[in-house]
Amino acid sequence: MARQIIIAAVLGLACLATPGCGPTGSTTPPPVVPNQQAQLGPGDAFDVRVYGEEDLSTNYVVQPDGTIDFPYIGSVEVEDLSATEAAERLEDRLREGGVLVRPHVSIVVTEYTSRVIAVTGAVRRPGNYPVTPGLTGLQAVGLAGGTNELANRDGAIVTRRVDGRMRRYQVPLDRITVGEVEDVPVQAGDILYVPERFL
Repeated sequence: MARQIIIAAVLGLACLATPGCGPTGSTTPPPVVPNQQAQLGPGDAFDVRVYGEEDLSTNYVVQPDGTIDFPYIGSVEVEDLSATEAAERLEDRLREGGVLVRPHVSIVVTEYTSRVIAVTGAVRRPGNYPVTPGLTGLQAVGLAGGTNELANRDGAIVTRRVDGRMRRYQVPLDRITVGEVEDVPVQAGDILYVPERFL
């Protein structure tokens, strides 16, 4: 997925350099990020807590094949499940395997490395950054070290695929910082581009 986002970022920059496809986005806020739990993917890390069972409570990283190796029940597929769904699957496997009669499992995701946003342009550390619940455009720029001295902060754009089409939305960083407009929620797969000022 990270490779796809890098490619998309390059295409997005090419579009920005094309007449009629400049660094202007819609002033309409982007579609609200769905209020749903993110799905787990390879590389994501999470803590598992089994009530009353300290030896079963530890942290895991989803393997490249989308599984984790859990004590007493072996390999468990968790890819494309939310944290709640993964916890329910572990409860079912613990119950079905005769390990616990009434297991109560909770999962807290500590890092979503499979879900990233590409932050490009006039920032100090361009790259892909994990998307955590509630992440905004201003916060994503902060993850990239902030803007550099050449940045046109109010010209920032987030590009998102909506209904099969790539659409751009304004993220006026300075206006957001002083509270003139609301910050923009971002989601996995977005490309946030900060252009340079015209000197």
